[in-house]
Amino acid sequence: MTETMYDYQHVEGGVPIKMWTRGVPVDDKARAQLARAAQMPFIFKHVAAMPDVHVGIGATVGSVIPTKGAVIPAAVGVDIGCGMMAARTSLVASDLPDNLEAIRSAIEQAVPHGRSVGRGKRDTGSWGDPPPAIVEAWATLVARFDRITDKYPRLKNTNNLVHLGTLGTGNHFIELCLDEEQRVWVMLHSGSRGVGNAIGSFFIELAKQDMRKWHINLPDQDLAYFPEGTDHFDDYVEAVGWAQDYAALNRRMMMTNVIRALRKQIAKPFDAELEAVNCHHNYVQRENHFGENVLVTRKGAVRAAKGVMGIIPGSMGAKSFIVRGLGNAESFDSCSHGAGRVMSRTQAKKEVSLAEHIADTAGVECRKDESVIDETPRAYKPIEAVMAAQADLVEIVHRLKQVVCVKG
Repeated sequence: MTETMYDYQHVEGGVPIKMWTRGVPVDDKARAQLARAAQMPFIFKHVAAMPDVHVGIGATVGSVIPTKGAVIPAAVGVDIGCGMMAARTSLVASDLPDNLEAIRSAIEQAVPHGRSVGRGKRDTGSWGDPPPAIVEAWATLVARFDRITDKYPRLKNTNNLVHLGTLGTGNHFIELCLDEEQRVWVMLHSGSRGVGNAIGSFFIELAKQDMRKWHINLPDQDLAYFPEGTDHFDDYVEAVGWAQDYAALNRRMMMTNVIRALRKQIAKPFDAELEAVNCHHNYVQRENHFGENVLVTRKGAVRAAKGVMGIIPGSMGAKSFIVRGLGNAESFDSCSHGAGRVMSRTQAKKEVSLAEHIADTAGVECRKDESVIDETPRAYKPIEAVMAAQADLVEIVHRLKQVVCVKG
């Protein structure tokens, strides 16, 4: 590696921030939020900011926060284990029908998505009666879940089994994409669904209560933490690890059902998962960096250790990338998790017209109505600039262009 590609931000009373943001916009509020995290007394070495960095709750989305002796639940967030899965099939573009609407419809029927709430109504984003394969998959998680809920009974009555293998809402999606050789990939984005949200919310509140009990003043109450050696620390690490495993399994079950739906739509026999990647981008795990064992929290960041495969998706109308990590120690072996927002959801709905959304998603079989404008391409940073800013973190293996997009 010759030239350093990050900018260095000094933080008064804290560790520095190393920012891979050259050529991409960074909001002042995001800088301030990064600085507040960098002032926590247990941060190891520095905070790393990825090119998709933007304001989040507690910690900045697109940040890597290494800690020694403590963990910050809000830095992981409530969509614990949220991440991506991609699988290449043996199909090529010419194997797909000219009109992709039936394929989108088949995927929408195969995977519960979105959310509907109302008295006596089943949430459309959950299983009414989970299929046998989902029940079998849940059985691999249930013993550990019972151990967690024995200690914290309020986590038991959550959307756990009924959400396994479902998509959710917001920026979660299922896509059919073509790579540079016109080969067909299936790509999807989701996390630990209702049960992960319940675990994250519960422990974030518990950490805030502990801070009040111990009279610890924080630059932001969402930076409440559990010190290592306390019961809550161990319980959170156990629960968050379980939710991360649930999220990875959730993506695998969705992928299985999407492939099954495709087989019904495409007469030609095909192989799937020829090249498969399944990676988190909202999670915490123990790793060794600079010769020391630390907890690394990646909030909207992907592990990019040397040779490790990852996925960096663009917005609904942009490209996505399958990448291989370069193992850059300064980023704690990390890269961005996507393009990163430049507009809030509310702002996008105010500023982007339906006509602009339709134009920006031309050539993609997807919803083109008012309800998805918060996810429109203009709400995100340009993915090519994001990739250029992290050329020392990952190498691009495949460029994918979506042709079908199912949103939650």
